[in-house]
Amino acid sequence: MSFATWIAFVIAGSLIAISPGSGAVLSMSHGLAYGLKKASATVLGLQLGLVLVLVIAGAGVGSLLLASSVAFTAVKVIGALYLIYLGISQWRAAPAPGPTASTAGLEAHPSFGKRVLTGFLTNTTNPKGIIFMVAVLPQFIAKDAPLLTQLAILGVTMVAIDSIVMHGYAALAASMQRFMRDPRHMRLQNRVFGAVLVLIGSMLFFVKRQPA
Repeated sequence: MSFATWIAFVIAGSLIAISPGSGAVLSMSHGLAYGLKKASATVLGLQLGLVLVLVIAGAGVGSLLLASSVAFTAVKVIGALYLIYLGISQWRAAPAPGPTASTAGLEAHPSFGKRVLTGFLTNTTNPKGIIFMVAVLPQFIAKDAPLLTQLAILGVTMVAIDSIVMHGYAALAASMQRFMRDPRHMRLQNRVFGAVLVLIGSMLFFVKRQPA
């Protein structure tokens, strides 16, 4: 892989990461709800999910998934329902009373493992991510160079870019915590992020399978 090809992938990867999606919404939601430090667990989960998506796409399994109507529909429905579930849970979350209002809308912070799992499932159940990676990765892989080495370079690069961007989203949201301590503001925050997650989940139902 040439340096020019890698730079082109960095640019493409940055545009992919910055574009709004379920990962960005989740990072901002958890950044506002739990603060940047605890939202890092969510970002870690997102990156673990991204690694799995990259492996699936790079191994060619993604192409097989897109070729199978049943498998694609199953992944699409699971991903859509999971995001809708997250959105409804966020919408219904009650503001924390009294001095613990810094929890920004949840009665108790989920455990580290639960936050990691939420991020992981958000990325791995998103068929749009698999579709995009299957379409993008081959454009940056040279046929005359070792495949695994190139996939490793592209994977590490993409994870690094996405980690920075998702932490940026979480930090931006966390910086607004002091303005969101009022129960009314926390309830509004829950409903806004909840509605966005439900909307993104609902939109997944309209994602179409590419022809085999």
